[in-house]
Amino acid sequence: MMIRTYIFPLMFFFYCCLTTAAAEEVRVAVASNFFGTMNEIIMNFQGDTGHTVVVSSGSSGKLYAQIKNGAPFDVFFSADPKRTTLLEEEGLAVKGSRFVYAVGRLTLWSPDSSVAHGNTQRILSDGQFEYLAIANPKTAPYGMAAEQTLRKLGLWESLKDRIVQGENIGQTFQFVFSKNAQLGFVALSQVLDPKINGSGSRWDVPTSFHDPLEQEAVLLMTGKENVVAKAFLDYVQGVKGRAIIEQFGYGVP
Repeated sequence: MMIRTYIFPLMFFFYCCLTTAAAEEVRVAVASNFFGTMNEIIMNFQGDTGHTVVVSSGSSGKLYAQIKNGAPFDVFFSADPKRTTLLEEEGLAVKGSRFVYAVGRLTLWSPDSSVAHGNTQRILSDGQFEYLAIANPKTAPYGMAAEQTLRKLGLWESLKDRIVQGENIGQTFQFVFSKNAQLGFVALSQVLDPKINGSGSRWDVPTSFHDPLEQEAVLLMTGKENVVAKAFLDYVQGVKGRAIIEQFGYGVP
């Protein structure tokens, strides 16, 4: 009896220690367009709380597929509401935890200061470029917005053969940044990132040219009991989080 009385409290002690240790980390899946902004938020969150954030980035479609296949993320920051809604309906996300964390902006950008100035429709229709980069419209909301913009301008069919598609908006930006494409439709936040600081030339696409780029986050079932995951979502919606999001060119709800 004495042995049992001694062992069970000891086992309980180690269990509590393990649970506490696990709760000090949150695993975040984030859409590529928000990766730079997320890194800034994470740096501030970790400095303010001492907790650790492990982040993975990719297209919203690819991250959604990974979550469905059991990827151990705690929270998901999607580039659109479609995937977060599906995860909630499929029982993989906590009901009622979805929220819009940012409203994205699409911009036509070139690292060359003279390319994307002036009459944008003329720039695109004149074809004084070899390649135009966009994200994959099937998996990336920013890619769909780019396609809708080109259709709105009546240029989709004429430019299809010159379009190079990135798997996500991060890869699309790299196509343009490396000058493998002379210009491309990227996220405004990428151009306003301190590493780029608005250099080059750009045309900010009117929001009426495409569906709203409302970006949703959700608490996943794997993170339901993780107090740090909930604290991180609160931080993103708080004063510091919202200020960083606006700093990177997003709208906030």
